Amino acid sequence: MNLLILGANSDVGQELAKIFAQNEHANIYMGSRQLDLLEKSCTDIKIRYKVEAEYFPFDATDYESHIGFYEKLDPKPDGIVLAFGYLGDQQLAQQDFQEARKIIETNFMGAVSILEIIAGDFARRNHGFIIALSSVAGERGRQSNYIYGAAKGALTIYLSGLRNRLHKKSVRVISVLPGMIRTKMTDGLDLPDKLLADPEEVAQDIYNGFKKGKDIIYSKWYWKLIMAVIKMIPERVFKRMGL
Repeated sequence: MNLLILGANSDVGQELAKIFAQNEHANIYMGSRQLDLLEKSCTDIKIRYKVEAEYFPFDATDYESHIGFYEKLDPKPDGIVLAFGYLGDQQLAQQDFQEARKIIETNFMGAVSILEIIAGDFARRNHGFIIALSSVAGERGRQSNYIYGAAKGALTIYLSGLRNRLHKKSVRVISVLPGMIRTKMTDGLDLPDKLLADPEEVAQDIYNGFKKGKDIIYSKWYWKLIMAVIKMIPERVFKRMGL
């Protein structure tokens, strides 16, 4: 198996690289902007798991570079993990459209740009799988992060349509809906510790769901129940809540 991980410097991306290298003996392609960190990760994976690992520069919002990036991969991957994202600053985004734009483009438009290229290749080969990290934040808009939530909600709907399109081509599309994760992106935020998951836990949930043939994976599992309750709250009540 050859696995491409985009956003490979993310905490969950790093853990998934290790899990697939160890359990599937997968050769790993790693894409991100910080090449010095990727080089260290690739060296560690090659030594520890006795697989091949290569790294490439990848920028989610440099759309014009995406075709060239994918063409460089030889052999082409059997699967992809899309793990990049940008939480951003909701308060700043309400005042500065450039921040809102960065949130939307990184979490949604960048994903669509590269995934359409990969989906086309997988469809032609009738082979492959796509694992993409969205978020439970996209399940319902909340005042505390509705721009990030809107971008992730759009990604979730996109993945649902992509799954529908590629099913007949024997290509799996797996939507991952994590809750709060203890990562570099959330460091410093005031989050309830009991609801936080470690990157290792989320990565293991994703791998377990992949092996079980799931289409949608919540991590931790109880977020499926939490979001079911939140989605049932009537709008007239929900709009008064300070979430």
